[in-house]
Amino acid sequence: MSFLSRILLLRTGVGLLLCLVSVCINAQYKVDRLILSGRVALHYEDYVLSIQYFNQAISQKPYLYEPWQLRAIAKFYLDDWTGAEADATKAIELNPYITSLYDLRGISRIRLEKYDGAVEDYTKAIAIEPDNRNYWYNRAACMMEQKRYEEALLQLDSIMGRWEKYAPSYLLKAEVYLNMKDTVEAERWIAQSLDVDPYNANAWRVRASIALHNEQWKNADDYFSKALHLKPKDAGSLVNRALARLRLNNLRGAMSDYDEALEVEPNSFLAHYNRGLLRQQVGDDNRAIEDFDYVLALEPDNVMALFNRATLLDRTGDLRAAIRDYTKVIDRFPNFWTGLRYRAECYRKLGMYANAERDEFRVLKAQMDKHLGIQQRWSKNKLAAVRKMSDIDPEKYSQIVVDDETESRQEYQSEYRGRIQNRQVKEQYQPFLAMTVGRRSAGLVVTPFDESVEDFRMKVAALPKKYGCVVPVLGGVGEGMGVPTNDMVDNLNDAIRATRDTTEAATMLLVRAVAYSSAQNYQEALKDINDYLQMKPASMVALWQRAVCGAMAAEYERNSKPEDESLRRAGVKSDFEALVAKDSDNANILYSYGTFCARIGEYDKAANLLSRALTIDDRLAYAYYNRGLVYMAQGMVTKAMADFSKAGELGLYSAYSLMKNRTPERRSH
Repeated sequence: MSFLSRILLLRTGVGLLLCLVSVCINAQYKVDRLILSGRVALHYEDYVLSIQYFNQAISQKPYLYEPWQLRAIAKFYLDDWTGAEADATKAIELNPYITSLYDLRGISRIRLEKYDGAVEDYTKAIAIEPDNRNYWYNRAACMMEQKRYEEALLQLDSIMGRWEKYAPSYLLKAEVYLNMKDTVEAERWIAQSLDVDPYNANAWRVRASIALHNEQWKNADDYFSKALHLKPKDAGSLVNRALARLRLNNLRGAMSDYDEALEVEPNSFLAHYNRGLLRQQVGDDNRAIEDFDYVLALEPDNVMALFNRATLLDRTGDLRAAIRDYTKVIDRFPNFWTGLRYRAECYRKLGMYANAERDEFRVLKAQMDKHLGIQQRWSKNKLAAVRKMSDIDPEKYSQIVVDDETESRQEYQSEYRGRIQNRQVKEQYQPFLAMTVGRRSAGLVVTPFDESVEDFRMKVAALPKKYGCVVPVLGGVGEGMGVPTNDMVDNLNDAIRATRDTTEAATMLLVRAVAYSSAQNYQEALKDINDYLQMKPASMVALWQRAVCGAMAAEYERNSKPEDESLRRAGVKSDFEALVAKDSDNANILYSYGTFCARIGEYDKAANLLSRALTIDDRLAYAYYNRGLVYMAQGMVTKAMADFSKAGELGLYSAYSLMKNRTPERRSH
């Protein structure tokens, strides 16, 4: 081979190597971008969107543990604990030295009641990070669930020896003794837990449950009240406090507790059933029927509810419906003499004497020892009688129902804890307004309009046909369609590299920034906006987009990079102030600026800005909603309720749910 041929071959090899390196770098950049976008979506609780990002990252680089871990977190918050366990297992295979992976798999296994596996995970986590008390606590809690009580107690002694001011360990020790049926020791450790932390709602709830079990009604009422003061939206505590109040003959208080429990947990069987009995007791028969209708919709064959509804239908004159319900109960319990007697009376009232005599003969034939009269009002002893849910003795039809066992709601200590889909309407602000290529209004009721955005839209109207992208619209940022915008970004990358028209390239740069922000990739969006503003420093839409993207990035940095948050906030404020100086009558900009101030806790300024926006445009439902939350944070409940009412009137119906979920005490102020 000649010298020249060798040189050419060497150059070709170097060129191929450089191309390969370039491709690898580009692929790594794309995966990093996907992971970052997924992290942001995860931060903003858009779990389905984040999973789509992590799926793409895993398909390109399945040997990286991070996307497996992050996808497991997203699945955990969607209650897909089996999927979370599987992804966490894969992440551990790829990197067995990350303790948070064992925590993630351990808490997933706890949700699946795989306590053996959870103990193994926390044992491995402790071996790597022995000073993490949460791992010790969770391992002890799992041992309790396994009924390994002595081992659990030894674990808790170790925890208290190292972290003597850690109140949950004292409470967990009390729960271990409760499982061992030693209430004296349990009460002692609950008292110690409350000495360390008197503001632990769960400790007060457990103490109240013990008092309820011991028939100490006044103490139970007091303890449940303290628990509810610290944790108001607890349906179980409300139902149990209602039971204590019934024993104290505080019927009004009990009724209030049942009503509030059903606001928090509308499908609560116990609350509906017991409220139905209480309404029956106070003579509110028609509404009692409604409660038993609801119970029977949940459990159509519940004979206790059937019989109670039958007696109510009997009393309100719907005799045929009463006979229908009595018959269902009697078919199940042929020797239920009270039911036979009541049905016979219904037959007689309808003139069906043969049927009535047949039922009466069955009663007489049994030679009943006591007279069966009409249903008595509750005596003091009757009021104190309760039955377990599993007890279906029809003679106990009028007794208040309690759970078979006291519910144990163990609060495991982990960073992975929420149940997002079980939340009621969340008290969170409506989104910022800026350009987006995702959903148009993002739940904002009306499609917002802005002249500067419309002018920009006209400039880019030809882009879809020319380059296969989407024309931006004004909408809610943070609520975009997400992953599909990555294809749009790739198309714009090719177009920007290919075009020789600098004006068109600059325009596409801002459109790409909008695509990035719609996909919640705010860092890349800000880079493109900054480049655009260097070429077009007077652009209102670019400055607006930068302010909103900066605000969203600041929220993300609050948890991930707190040292950068204050600097980012200052930049956002500067951008918004410049926007307001340029156009002080722009309601959409004032709304977004006010929303930013509200999110960072500057409530006075937020209220002022949102009020200015509403002075300009009084149809902004989302501005009323956000100002209502600001007023709520300031304790101005009456003003807040007025704003929520107006937001609901204008079509933002979640405002009504928010009003309904406020406690009666706070609503009365």
